[in-house]
Amino acid sequence: MKISGEVRWTIDGLTMEPRLVMLLESIARLGNLQAATKVTGLSYRHAWGLLEAAANQLGEPLVVPQQGRGTQLSPLAERLLAGLVDASGPLAAAIREAEARLHATLETALPSAPAKAAVVHASHDLALARLRELLQTGHGTPLELHFQGSLDCLAALRRKQCDVAGFHLPVVPEASVLAAQLRPWLRMKSLRVARLFDRTQGLMVATGNPKRLSAIADLARKGVRFVNRQPGSGTRLCFDFLLAQQGLRPGAIHGYAHEEFTHAAVAATVASGMADAGFGIEAAAREQDLAFVPVVQEHYYFAARSTTLRQPRLHALLVRIESPAFQKLVNGLAGYRAAGALDWRPATEILG
Repeated sequence: MKISGEVRWTIDGLTMEPRLVMLLESIARLGNLQAATKVTGLSYRHAWGLLEAAANQLGEPLVVPQQGRGTQLSPLAERLLAGLVDASGPLAAAIREAEARLHATLETALPSAPAKAAVVHASHDLALARLRELLQTGHGTPLELHFQGSLDCLAALRRKQCDVAGFHLPVVPEASVLAAQLRPWLRMKSLRVARLFDRTQGLMVATGNPKRLSAIADLARKGVRFVNRQPGSGTRLCFDFLLAQQGLRPGAIHGYAHEEFTHAAVAATVASGMADAGFGIEAAAREQDLAFVPVVQEHYYFAARSTTLRQPRLHALLVRIESPAFQKLVNGLAGYRAAGALDWRPATEILG
């Protein structure tokens, strides 16, 4: 059973749909309507229709095209977005608590409800996003997939808010130093981990690599604008680790504080011209027709309690992950290599 609530505001008859709010947030970050449509999954025509309808209702435009500089939010849209964020924030926790109470009430009232979906909290990944699509069009194996930072995923697993947590670690000397940051979440005796696949992380740069970037150290050069991942994400942990290895301070990277929450958003930011480089997976760069400079290989893991692994809902999901169809899908993504059959081991083995 899946229950979700949301805050929805109406202003002078205009209902602020979640899609419209997401679109405005993306335009504010990227400064480009085309890039914002790719991040939000809206067609350009649909996105422009939402903006026009809102402008007609409010009597003022929400975006202002800038000749040669993309698209910016109008002063009204900037204040509107800031107000929505400020007003909605305090309500989020109350909504989550209400969802949990309603779920508990209905779960006891409906003992014959359909089997629960496997709940997976995972660090953002294109292969897992494709897996969700594969399951939806296949035999209907239920999956509830949420993308967030690696540390947040492992914390959710410890709090029993999910069945499986997805996280990743680079394959580099002294990786145990980085793995140590995960120790508080991986030291549970009943926890098991299995490697799903390997990925290539590196620098996403514009086609032709006009800034001639070839290594992490090049990001500190004058005139290079960088876009980062959010704190707590596995990619941010990896990037910070590589910076430390190079003896570079975050302050030496112009744009270090410019953050996005997915590999796709980082790639879209570079593709829009708002940044010269980002750090992320090769597959996301290729989807935006960007050039890519490989830097490091990494292992992507699933973590779960041994008792959870015996649950039927999770067994069905893991069978699909080991299927030839998913293995082929993974190997078809740029920079990916499937690990084959899942080999579940005590989580402490990867801590070094």
